[in-house]
Amino acid sequence: MPFPPRYLAKDYLKINVLGTIPYLIDGEVRMTESCGIPMYLVEKYGPTKLKVDPHEPDFAAYLNWITHADATLTFPQTVFLRFNIQEAGKGLEKAGVAYAKWFIARLRLLDQTLSDGREFLCAGRFTIADICIMFVLWLARRLGLEKEYGPFKPQTSAYLERMMARPAFAAALKEEAASMAAWNEGRSKL
Repeated sequence: MPFPPRYLAKDYLKINVLGTIPYLIDGEVRMTESCGIPMYLVEKYGPTKLKVDPHEPDFAAYLNWITHADATLTFPQTVFLRFNIQEAGKGLEKAGVAYAKWFIARLRLLDQTLSDGREFLCAGRFTIADICIMFVLWLARRLGLEKEYGPFKPQTSAYLERMMARPAFAAALKEEAASMAAWNEGRSKL
């Protein structure tokens, strides 16, 4: 589906009134929050090592990274997206640029955490916290924020490269490309 769907796939609003992605449909469940969705999935369909349990020492860090991804890091990206891509030319680009710079500055906690050389954010293993943070970094790179307003610190860039090298990420990119091709060819319907 083309991005942003609320502008480029108007029928999508019949499915998701917000017109946002991601959007999860699981039986009667409907969810729109990118970090809430993986939390729901590990709780409903676990047990899984992707989840850090309350009895584990890194439980608080796990929760913090998941919410940090949306509340602290994604927010400035959405302002940049809106003012510099979706609504470019309306005179608000300076605000978008300011938020892009703010995004880079807000990576301080991640930069500091990764400076000890750890492979993953918490619990010594790959968790949904890594998925949530990795997506934010990947989106920043895709939007050109890293190049234009960065760069990322070496440890943060190395972390993103490790996450992007995971087979599941490569499979997700392949699925995204196939899905977009199907949409463009009229083989995918809402």
